Amino acid sequence: MPQAGEGSVPFWVCIACSIWVGVLIPTYIRTFGWANFLWFSDLALFMTLAALWTGNRWLFSMAIVSVLLLEVLWSVDYFTRLLTGTRSIGLTDYMFNPIYPKAARALSLFHLWLLVLWIWLLPRIGYEPRAWMAQTCLCWIVLLVTYNVSPRASNINWVFGLGAEPQTRFPPRVYLAGLMILLPLLVYLPTHLMLMWWTSRTVR
Repeated sequence: MPQAGEGSVPFWVCIACSIWVGVLIPTYIRTFGWANFLWFSDLALFMTLAALWTGNRWLFSMAIVSVLLLEVLWSVDYFTRLLTGTRSIGLTDYMFNPIYPKAARALSLFHLWLLVLWIWLLPRIGYEPRAWMAQTCLCWIVLLVTYNVSPRASNINWVFGLGAEPQTRFPPRVYLAGLMILLPLLVYLPTHLMLMWWTSRTVR
């Protein structure tokens, strides 16, 4: 497996990502609180950083399979709002909310460069086909922890409802169980199949 500074992953990439994360962590704690790190995108960032330094294919694959599609939606939502001023999906509402410090919002742009980094890393580190099953197990743990420890108003990982507001149509635990089933099936599995196809064409 490729290691940092050994050709496949340049040392400066590892350093740059480490600095970004090193600044992001205290900034996010002050702005959003510790629970914010339960977001799957944040966890994927940390797993990607670890994969950069270790070349661990499992960590990299779990990161990319977990939020690749969601990061694409985040990027589309961000640029739509930035270029047209029109709110579309709502994933990036906080990026345009002046209540949050500019530094925190600037650091959240990792959602954009992470996509580029993954595309660049994929042929270098490769994709582990069993990662989507491992990520599913991690997903269940994270969702249960998020449901029990995170503020309801923050609705981290949408454990209380899709969107900004908690849902009221279903009992909370029934909704959570549905999320635990549908997230792997509707997000992880399609991403896994796409990555399998992609790597079969690009990774030799």
